Amino acid sequence: MDNIKWGIIGCGDVTEVKSGPAFNKVPNSSLVAVMRRDATKAEDYARRHGVPKWYDNAEALINDPAVNAVYIATPPLQHEEYTLQCIQARKPVYVEKPMTLNTESAYRMQEAAIRHNVKLTIAHYRRAQPMFRKIKALLEEKAIGDIRFVSLQMLQPPVSPEANWRVDPAVSGGGLFHDLAPHQLDLMTWFFGRARSATGIARNQAKMYRAVFC
Repeated sequence: MDNIKWGIIGCGDVTEVKSGPAFNKVPNSSLVAVMRRDATKAEDYARRHGVPKWYDNAEALINDPAVNAVYIATPPLQHEEYTLQCIQARKPVYVEKPMTLNTESAYRMQEAAIRHNVKLTIAHYRRAQPMFRKIKALLEEKAIGDIRFVSLQMLQPPVSPEANWRVDPAVSGGGLFHDLAPHQLDLMTWFFGRARSATGIARNQAKMYRAVFC
């Protein structure tokens, strides 16, 4: 593929300053179409970012011949459905993290991509960022010696259950852990290698959300 012509499904906040504008800053890459179920918001996004086309229907964007790769930036509830449609259309698909609602869904997405020989990528982009690449290099140089123990803590303030889909398991697959931890766990794997074993517990002590992992 000499030139990547992106279509975005779900042009919410994550695409305003990060993934959306970036597609036009990479060589041989351009953002040619966006989709949002709210037509007014889709049109507004396209106008503000200089995108030639906008849709309020995901299938129409996926089947647009001007689009040859798709970025899915919806909440996880729609990730599998749209990914499978992109794969069926033989278009590479880049999916926002977390990959999907649960393990079974992730395997279905992976198996479809392998079966149809279509590239499926999840947005674990932090390995490419300069700060984390520097940390990786320092670790490999043993700048702080041999690593014998790693402690990772991720703290988040309470959020409104009514206003934040991330704590609604039906939409997000889990709570804030499910949404935010993929980046942290991916970096730990990159820095220190695959875990030999893993255990964990889930508690909803504050009872603020329906999600178990809060």
